[in-house]
Amino acid sequence: MAGGGFGAASGGGDFEAKITPLVIISCIMAASGGLMFGYDVGISGGVTSMPHFQKKFFPVVYKMTQEPGLESNYCKYDNQGLQLFTSSLYLAALMSTFVASYTTRSLGRKLTMFIAGIFFIIGTVFNAAAINLLMLIIGRILLGCGVGFANQAVPLFLSEIAPTRIRGALNILFQLNITIGILFANLINYGTNKITGGYGWRVSLGLAGIPAGLLTLGSVIVVDTPNSLIERGKLEEGKAVLKRIRGVDNVDPEFLEIVEASRVAKEV
Repeated sequence: MAGGGFGAASGGGDFEAKITPLVIISCIMAASGGLMFGYDVGISGGVTSMPHFQKKFFPVVYKMTQEPGLESNYCKYDNQGLQLFTSSLYLAALMSTFVASYTTRSLGRKLTMFIAGIFFIIGTVFNAAAINLLMLIIGRILLGCGVGFANQAVPLFLSEIAPTRIRGALNILFQLNITIGILFANLINYGTNKITGGYGWRVSLGLAGIPAGLLTLGSVIVVDTPNSLIERGKLEEGKAVLKRIRGVDNVDPEFLEIVEASRVAKEV
């Protein structure tokens, strides 16, 4: 599980709770962060092999791919700019996790997911509208920051918002959406590669705005987790949210366990 908080209370017992629509909707919306991550991971490989994309940003690579005697894909795509385009997302994701850990703990899971969504949207705009390599790299870096923030906040959010008896099932939504995102990315690349006019790569990169918008909208709609609110000293608000998401009034046992877990976490 991602860091930046004490996570779900782990007393080992099932607390009284209903599976409320608020919990289901919140988890589905939050898990769209995994869809965005998977899409970004899957889309770059297909886009970088599109001839029109290569002509515009990597003419040297395009020239090598057209050489009849060159069979090795390693040699064809051996280009520093192309590798920077691909790897910048992962480097940015790595570096942003250090900041995301702080925001997840001090600002809450909800706001951190919103920040991730904004990074995703701006990065998508830069990539889809790119006219030079610099815009592409900036877009990928922003997407990487979104990945770092989402990977930090979403797993925590899912584990803390879900009732104990279905926590595992809802937690897996994030990983499931990553694989679905990769699948969609490859299917979209297959279709956009056939678009005449040379703008198929823009469609591929621009469609990332759909899961980005879902995550951003979802982070506005959902409530922050009781764990996060209690961790930040908002005990009454945390208890009120706990009643909403559990659908019952008797939340004292779970509430007290979360309070104790928060106290222990602060002493570590």
